[in-house]
Amino acid sequence: MSTLFFAKLPLRIRVVIAVTAFFLAVAAILAVLIAISVRDMTNTATSIDDARAKHAATAAIGALQEHLSATARDNTVWDDGYEHMTSPEAKEFSDTTWGKSTVDNPLFDAAIVVTPQQAILSSYKKGEEFDPVDFFGGSLADIISHAKTSGRVPVVSFVRSMDGLAIMAAGMIQPYNRTPAAGTPLYTLVLVRFMSAETLDEIEQTFDLDELSVSETPEPHMLSVPLKDADGNTLTYLQWESRDPGAMIYGLVYAYLLAAALVLAAFLVAVLVTGFFAVRMLQRSTDRARHRATHDVLSGLLNRAGILELLDRAIASDKAELMLHLIDLDGFKGVNDAWGHAVGDELIKLVAARVKNELPADALFARLGGDEFAVATPLHTAPDLARKIVECVAEPFMIGGRTIEIGASIGTVTAENDVPDALELLRRADMALYTAKEGGRGQAVTFTAELDNDRLMAAELEDRLRKALDRGEIQVAYQPLFDAKAGRVVGVEALAQWVPITGRVSPEIFIPIAERSGLIDQLGMQVLKTAIEQAQQWKTLALSVNVSPIQLRNPNFPADVIRLLEKTGFDPHRLTLEITEGVLMSNPDQARRAIETLRTIGVKFALDDFGCGYASIGALRTFGFDRMKIDRSLVSGLKNREGSEVLTATISLAHALNIPVTAEGVETPEQMAALKQTGCDQLQGFLLGKPMSGADIAALVRVSAA
Repeated sequence: MSTLFFAKLPLRIRVVIAVTAFFLAVAAILAVLIAISVRDMTNTATSIDDARAKHAATAAIGALQEHLSATARDNTVWDDGYEHMTSPEAKEFSDTTWGKSTVDNPLFDAAIVVTPQQAILSSYKKGEEFDPVDFFGGSLADIISHAKTSGRVPVVSFVRSMDGLAIMAAGMIQPYNRTPAAGTPLYTLVLVRFMSAETLDEIEQTFDLDELSVSETPEPHMLSVPLKDADGNTLTYLQWESRDPGAMIYGLVYAYLLAAALVLAAFLVAVLVTGFFAVRMLQRSTDRARHRATHDVLSGLLNRAGILELLDRAIASDKAELMLHLIDLDGFKGVNDAWGHAVGDELIKLVAARVKNELPADALFARLGGDEFAVATPLHTAPDLARKIVECVAEPFMIGGRTIEIGASIGTVTAENDVPDALELLRRADMALYTAKEGGRGQAVTFTAELDNDRLMAAELEDRLRKALDRGEIQVAYQPLFDAKAGRVVGVEALAQWVPITGRVSPEIFIPIAERSGLIDQLGMQVLKTAIEQAQQWKTLALSVNVSPIQLRNPNFPADVIRLLEKTGFDPHRLTLEITEGVLMSNPDQARRAIETLRTIGVKFALDDFGCGYASIGALRTFGFDRMKIDRSLVSGLKNREGSEVLTATISLAHALNIPVTAEGVETPEQMAALKQTGCDQLQGFLLGKPMSGADIAALVRVSAA
């Protein structure tokens, strides 16, 4: 039946079909369970009986060996026997006691007495003398050799003979109440019982076994146990037919099972058509689930899993002549924060629709998550697509009467022969996108091998930095802070320095690497600890230490600082932590909690690099900074009237908020004079003092105090 016909069926009929499918599944499960139960029952019954039979056969063999061993021991560890065997009538005694008794002895069929010189003294089989060497071959000498070292316990093993398989027990004839002196020659008694048909019949009756036989190699369908010689090697096998009680049980219930199978078959045939419809319904449901798994709910575009799957197919087909564009919206987070997620969701839809209008018909368009999109197109279909996307996203959007402006940064990559899969293609595009975002908004960067080289260099530098931190190789330099009026040193700023044997690495390089790699917490605490231990010697100086925004986002940061101050005994009122405006933008709530926690014990906070970012007056009031450090860009701008007015206004703002001001980057006497005049209370820069060691700071303090 067609899908259209099925879709037109009434709801009640579809419900009946679903219920019928359920009963079909139940019937099938019951059938399988019954079949498995019958199979397991029959197999288990057979396995149990086979195991019993093997155990019985093994016990039977053990009993035969034990009986013959006990008989041999009774006849070898015997005072009278030993006395007779060491007398002149040894031959007569052997023939009478053991040899002639083999005629009808139920315990053994043959008896052999061997002199200490390995000569045959007496040998009888069923009452008649015989040549045991020819009859048993090398097996006789082998078991006699083992008997010499067995003490009072006879050696028992299976051997081959001219009459077939036999059990042989051999022991040294010795007194019971004493041990012969070392080197005393002893006679050897060998008793033999043949594995005759009578013996096998006896085993069958005693141990409930059927059709026993001896075979060199067991037949595949037969049960068997190995029969071993004196050296433990398998000589032959005792085998018998399995009774297969499972088959007998199955035969008893076969008629009932057949009837049940016929009823079940009739039932299955009756619901077969219903099952067909059920499968079709399941297929449509699967298609819908797959669509949901590979498409973004909000925009209706492919999601990450969907586009990766299609890209993998294209790459695997060896026809991957395509270009991947990775798009990240600039300013989208601000829209979400300002207008809420509802407006943000609407903006995502509008961006998707606008970008889609710029794409060729054969393009793959996906939303990877958040404000990130991906576009894959044939290589030569849209050569200028990145520029078009940047331009169309830059045009304002109207949402609920609001005019919203955002931008787009794009990383592009071409699928080449060295791209193994879609994840690698996406990684390269992401590297290009990262480079584009570092260059500013609205940039499009194409992946090149140099970006990978940069990544490898960054990874190598990260590994070196990690090892340097583990070895404590990060040093700390100190740049003095001067009182603008008194001209004396009032504090120092601790600066991290890394000088490996390969040459100095700038903090502008290794600090961002530490932040990206998660090493900044370890680096920051090492610098803080080193600086505090050094500053303990400068009783009159305040200590300033830079703190990364990532450190402040760590909930454990305040506790770590407090623990370090308590351990070193350093006065918290002498410590100032300098933070940049990025803290105010990235995670203000966590930053506020950390600042308030540390401020309660006396730690001060300074806003670093003010004037190069976007900090607002409201943020300054909210965080209540203890000091503002003016960025060197404002200081260098003093050479013109406009720059001077901006600097004066900035310092006036700080004074209005009762925040002391430190000016960075003081490099000329003119700058120092202007900064003093505008009201800066602290100065810092190369004119006054470059970053130096702790010893140089101590000397500078002495000079300044004088």
